[in-house]
Amino acid sequence: MSLLVEARDGTARVTGSSPARARSPYPTWFYLPAAIVYGVLFLVPTIASFYFSLTRWTLFESHFVGLDNFVTFFGEPALVKGFVNTLIYGVVTSGAKVVLGLLLAVLLTSRIVARGYLRSVVFFPVLVSTIGVGLTFTVLMDPEQGLVNQTLARVGVEGPGWLTDPSYALLSVALVDIWKGVGLATLIYIAGIVSIPQEYFEAARVDGASGWASFRHLILPLARPATVTVIILSLIGGLRSFDLIWAMTRGGPGFTSDVIASVIYKQYQAGFYGLSTAGNVVLFVVVTAIVLPLSRFLNRKEVEL
Repeated sequence: MSLLVEARDGTARVTGSSPARARSPYPTWFYLPAAIVYGVLFLVPTIASFYFSLTRWTLFESHFVGLDNFVTFFGEPALVKGFVNTLIYGVVTSGAKVVLGLLLAVLLTSRIVARGYLRSVVFFPVLVSTIGVGLTFTVLMDPEQGLVNQTLARVGVEGPGWLTDPSYALLSVALVDIWKGVGLATLIYIAGIVSIPQEYFEAARVDGASGWASFRHLILPLARPATVTVIILSLIGGLRSFDLIWAMTRGGPGFTSDVIASVIYKQYQAGFYGLSTAGNVVLFVVVTAIVLPLSRFLNRKEVEL
C-alpha cells in the first residue's frame, strides 16, 4: 500500500508499492480449482478445435489436410453474405439494446407506479427459451395468418412477409432478438444508475438543473461502465447469434438471413466436420478481432474520463 511521506525540504513523495501491485492475499493453490475448470472447459476444447480445423475428421478417424479446410471455407458462396449479415445483425442488435436499455433504465429508476413489477416485465423475456421465442414469433409473423399482419390489416396497413421477404427477414429476426435481450441491458444499466451517489442528483436539483441536464451530465458519463458492458456483451452475442436465426428463418429465404454460424451449421449437417470446425475457428478469430480492440478502446476512454 502506498504511503505519503513528507521530505525534509517540505515536499511530499509517495513511497511503497501501489495497491494494484500489492501481493495477493490468497495463496497460489487457491486459484488452482478455477484454473483447472478454465483449462478443461475452454483451453483444451479451443486447442482441439484449432487442430481438428486442419484435418478431415469423423468420429473415429482424422486425416491432416493443412489449410485446405480454410481455403474451401472461404470459397463458400454464402460466406460473403454471411459475413455481411453477421456484422449488420451484431451492430443493429447491440446498438438498439444500448439505446433502449438506457432509456428503460432511466424510466425504471424514476419514481413511477409499479416500478418493481415493470422491471420484472422487462426482464422476463431474457428468461424464456430462445428456441421457444423463435417458434412463437415465427407463428406471429406469418404473412397470411400471423397476428402481427392481422392486426395491421385492421388499421388498413398491409403487412409484409416478415420472414419470407428477403428485404425484411434478417431485420425481423433482429427485432425479436432486441425484444428478448433488452431486459438484460436494462438490468445492467439499472445497476449502474443506482450506484451513482444520490448527492450528485440532489446537488444538480439545487443548482436548478433540468432532467435532460442531469441525464446528459450525470447519468451518461457516470453510467459509462454499464454502457461498456452492454456494448461488449451485446456485440459478442450478436456476432455469435445462431439459435434464434435458425429457429425463425434457417438462413432463408435463400441465403438472405444466413450468418457465419448458420453457414457453419449447414456444413456440419452436410457431414463436412473438418470444414465446419475451420468455420468455428474463423468465427472465433473474427469475434476476437472485433471485440478485443473495441474493449480496450472503450476501457481506455473510461479511465481517461
